[in-house]
Amino acid sequence: MENQEIILASASPRRRELLGYIEENFRCIPADIDETIPENISAEDSAEYLAGIKASFIAESHPESVVIGCDTVVVYNGKVYGKPADETDAHRMLTELSGNIHKVITGVCICCEKRKTSFSDVTEVEFFELSDKEIADYIKTGSPMDKAGAYGIQDGALLPARRIDGDYFNVVGLPVGRLKRELQKFFEIK
Repeated sequence: MENQEIILASASPRRRELLGYIEENFRCIPADIDETIPENISAEDSAEYLAGIKASFIAESHPESVVIGCDTVVVYNGKVYGKPADETDAHRMLTELSGNIHKVITGVCICCEKRKTSFSDVTEVEFFELSDKEIADYIKTGSPMDKAGAYGIQDGALLPARRIDGDYFNVVGLPVGRLKRELQKFFEIK
């Protein structure tokens, strides 16, 4: 990628690792923003909306840099499952997702010098039936508390997926294959 600084507007160690697959030189600056989704934004558009406000927030103070904002949500029955508020909320989410199919949507926004492009990637995930004990034991690890839908697809303590239709990395938090191509287009358009 060009000689411009790349900033990932995220504190997620998973996203940091995934971006490292396609770009070695970047830094992370988390966007400390209000993540309330306005009522006029659909569940399917919420991740891209949040990615956009994160990228824009960081780009304001770093206008010469290429800023990548991301957000991942789980959507089930038309409802957005973000990060759980507490252990009870995590238990509710995992119980509702157990044995069912849901969408994991990661929105990505790339912006630099008043140029902006964004996209969403959707992966369908089907869970195994999870027992109350599996759910309780997983919650005790603390792992679900910083993840949309209260789970990490890669967490060995749960391994909930029976089937995945789409990009595995998208479920982890960053659709790296598509992001690589979108960054290439972004730099070409300049």
